[in-house]
Amino acid sequence: MSAGKRAAAAALGALGVRFRLHGRDVASGLDCVGLAALAMRAGGYAGEAPSGYRLRGGDLARVAAAVEGLVAADGSAPGDLLLFRPGPGQLHLAVRTARGFVHADAGLGRVVERPGADPWPLIGAWRLEG
Repeated sequence: MSAGKRAAAAALGALGVRFRLHGRDVASGLDCVGLAALAMRAGGYAGEAPSGYRLRGGDLARVAAAVEGLVAADGSAPGDLLLFRPGPGQLHLAVRTARGFVHADAGLGRVVERPGADPWPLIGAWRLEG
């Protein structure tokens, strides 16, 4: 199984996990960064996940530093790490799946898969090698 498919499978395995800001494990909850870290680790990525951020007011420079070692991509392959801008000053990470993407939804309070077209502007995407 490819690194991307392992990442997508890990994200799908987290469906239903509760949302928790700064959450990093399925037992206590995940936010979008925690979900992305879980998926990327499953694909073999050893980079560190950012910490100390707020729910609103994302920092593109911190995201760029966090994805060092991943390959820029178009965001179309399962397992691709997606960076969306859902609103002014907001950044949101998700993991591409064959049906759409998996993300930690603060409004719904859990990790969900959103099928179909992307609802927000995609401003970055990266892929695991291998």
